Amino acid sequence: MPGLKPFEVTKAVPATDASARTAEPSLLLNRSAAELLPAMRTQSSIAWPTRIKTATRDCASSLQGSAIAEMEHGRLFLFSPVFLGVGAVLWFQLASDPPTMRLMAWVVALALVAMAAGQGRPFVRNSALAGLLFIAGMLSAQYETRSRATVILDAPVTTTITGRVERREGDGAGRWRYILSISGTQSPQIRRPPDRVSVVARGQKEPFEIGEWLTGRARLTPPAGPALPGLNDFAFSAYFDEIGANGFFYGLPSVSMPSAVGTPSMSERAANWLDALRSGIGDRIRGILPGDTGAFAASLVTDERRAISRETTDALRQAGLAHIVAISGLNMALSAGIFFVGLRQLLSLFPSVTQAYPTKKIAAAGALVALTAYYMISGFAVSAERAFIMMAIMLAAVFFDRPSISLRNIALSAWVILLLSPSEALGPSFQMSFAATLALVAGYAMWSKRAAREHPLLQVRAVKPVVFVARFFAGILLSSMIGGFSTALFAVEHFHRLSAYGLPANLMAMPVISFVVMPMGMFAMLLTPFGLDVVPWKIAGFGLDIVIAIAKMVSGWGGNVDIGRLPVWYFPVAVAGFLVLALLRTRLRYLGAVAIALATLLVVLAPSRPAPDFIIAEDGGLVAIVDNQVIASNRTRPPDFVFDQWRRALAAEQAGPPLLIEGVKPVRRRDGDGKPQRLSADELHNARNALQQAVARGVENRFVCMKGAWCTAAHDSGYVLTIVEDPAYVGAACDTADIVVTPARLRASECRSGALLFTGETLRRSGAAEIRIDERGTPVVTTAYKTLDRPWMRHRAYNWRSGTFDGEPPVFSDSGE
Repeated sequence: MPGLKPFEVTKAVPATDASARTAEPSLLLNRSAAELLPAMRTQSSIAWPTRIKTATRDCASSLQGSAIAEMEHGRLFLFSPVFLGVGAVLWFQLASDPPTMRLMAWVVALALVAMAAGQGRPFVRNSALAGLLFIAGMLSAQYETRSRATVILDAPVTTTITGRVERREGDGAGRWRYILSISGTQSPQIRRPPDRVSVVARGQKEPFEIGEWLTGRARLTPPAGPALPGLNDFAFSAYFDEIGANGFFYGLPSVSMPSAVGTPSMSERAANWLDALRSGIGDRIRGILPGDTGAFAASLVTDERRAISRETTDALRQAGLAHIVAISGLNMALSAGIFFVGLRQLLSLFPSVTQAYPTKKIAAAGALVALTAYYMISGFAVSAERAFIMMAIMLAAVFFDRPSISLRNIALSAWVILLLSPSEALGPSFQMSFAATLALVAGYAMWSKRAAREHPLLQVRAVKPVVFVARFFAGILLSSMIGGFSTALFAVEHFHRLSAYGLPANLMAMPVISFVVMPMGMFAMLLTPFGLDVVPWKIAGFGLDIVIAIAKMVSGWGGNVDIGRLPVWYFPVAVAGFLVLALLRTRLRYLGAVAIALATLLVVLAPSRPAPDFIIAEDGGLVAIVDNQVIASNRTRPPDFVFDQWRRALAAEQAGPPLLIEGVKPVRRRDGDGKPQRLSADELHNARNALQQAVARGVENRFVCMKGAWCTAAHDSGYVLTIVEDPAYVGAACDTADIVVTPARLRASECRSGALLFTGETLRRSGAAEIRIDERGTPVVTTAYKTLDRPWMRHRAYNWRSGTFDGEPPVFSDSGE
């Protein structure tokens, strides 16, 4: 072609990088390949940092844009109860109460920062507001704690109590649990008596009436602390439930009247009337439906769950159906929904009414009244309170033509509960209920935004019933999956266990609950004042029999997985990821899924937390050696309450019973007051020999016991542990063992031989303990309590001799974290 010259092969001219970059393409084409490759490599090495910077800048810009979009969508309001709850949780976890004036100073400082930032600096203003909510949560927790002022019993005692029956609940085996308001104690008179106790009476045919005064000899014990360090502290919940002690009567108490009784107030009379009504409804239902069926039905109405047999309760729990028994969001939602839909359909039968009045709002008002009545009959349980607040806000939204099911309504209900009862933020009931509700509403919001595609075949009249049934079960399947996955994290954290077959169990049981049990139960309650509730309760009972059969069938499949304790950091990280995933709407929400996945992967791949070698219950009466999947204790039949928590927390499936020495009786020497005397020199020598022989002849990591005297075991690390029931053998145990445990409340806190000594007194102040032998062969002791400076644990530091709080948890010579 004219104007074009053929390529010429010329000698390459060296050029700098700058000249190479600015050279014309024709000059580059004339270079040889050997000279061109280094230039290309140089360009590549320079381009990669630029590309990384560009990608980082674009990512930051995208994240900033997403964050701005989240603020514009009002997502900061959804996170407001999160900051409130985190503040409350942190306050309860502190070692001591922070000064109120310091918290108020933070409030003033953060308020000034928020006002100074104004609208021009949204990040600073929102951060200050988040800090204010955090401090508000701490102040709310402080107010609730100080307003309770519950007196908790400091040590087990047998005494004669006199109190008024406030509540009662039967368990179906002739036993009744009473909540008594204590007016006095005798023989001995407790210097620091609790105001309210929970006691069990056995062998009763007819229960005592609410409001009656009872007097009887009873054994009272303080609420249990953590079974292991880091597990649930039952004294915490007892403090906020205002229950200062648990116990049982020796024999039947008698009806009495204290010498001075004031006139009950109007609120007390109203509470007594409600409790009597509640008990009467429960008795009525159990009279119509016998056995576990009646107890199950009564629990759905009055929240009385003790009457359900242990076999059925375990089956429901193992099948993942225990949530049905508790009056929670499910029961409240079904009852309010059934009443709302039923009343609206009834009003729709009258065209003149539907044209003249807002029937939807009338139905919502009626459902709210029915919901309030249900809540009052339920006995004001915590789960019922939370569900009532949530459903009441959703029904109230109908009055203002707002969406009933929304994340904002969940945030509002969380606000109310955290301000009224911030201590609930630590409980599994609150966490699991809100997690399930939050996940379901967020999932519903995502599902409703999908592009709907209707196939023409679905419009065929014959196909519509099939589609309706399929969609119903698909909804149950999806809801069960979302609810199961959202609560799995909290189940593992609090109960250390997962139900493998909860999904099929809920698929089979929930249609029966939704279409048979709850509608018939609602209908029966409406007919109860007229005495026409027998037939509806019979139909509801038939449905409950099906649910119980499903629970027993699924529990027979096994499948419960014990997870054990997870690292301390995992739960807050995973919860934060869950909240980000559920509350955000832009692509930022996927960061929550990434956080959960990475944290779970790290837990699976990282070395697990080393299990303790020895574990000691807080009363000193139960001790165990942990050997892989076996927990070998000093009891042939260890108490289920503590031992089951040990097994789940340590993911151990087997129990190792002790070996008993036959034909040998312990020496029991008591003085005139019944106190143990010291052994003589010969008896002490014989006791030492017996302990040494038991260790030599015993099986490693198993206890050998002389019943009523002692149990001893040799650990594979070489350490010998001895638990002493008779205090007379403490000296011999200290001479032959490395670790000695006795439930006796001795004044001595250490062995002269240097062995670690745990007594009933030291364990009362330290709580349960676990011991791990480290790589150097040194025992590392971890106790449940590091301080006793909080109201729900201060009773452990009380000295009844001096009437003062003068104790702190003991510091063992080889203790550590």
